[in-house]
Amino acid sequence: MPARIRIYGQEATFQQGCWDCPDDSLQAMLQSMADPRALSQQAEDEHALYCAGRLGGHILTATGWLAAPHPEAEIRLEDLMPAPRQKSQRAGLFGFLKRHA
Repeated sequence: MPARIRIYGQEATFQQGCWDCPDDSLQAMLQSMADPRALSQQAEDEHALYCAGRLGGHILTATGWLAAPHPEAEIRLEDLMPAPRQKSQRAGLFGFLKRHA
């Protein structure tokens, strides 16, 4: 059974690594995120939940349509910037002349 999601009022299905949607632009967005490794039903459902969450949509479950949670960020600011140094580590302009114990 394919995983079904609803985004921007359009329904899309994900099955065997491919998205199918009547709206071409939505299908292109979904296909750009398609996971070809999602071959089992559980993997298809997880991928559909991820895509619906990324685009602010809903996913069809056994109890009906549920809002998909927004997934965790893949890259965080802390990953790109070094941690700030503590004040005791700052040596100032002529820090290279100070003796380090």
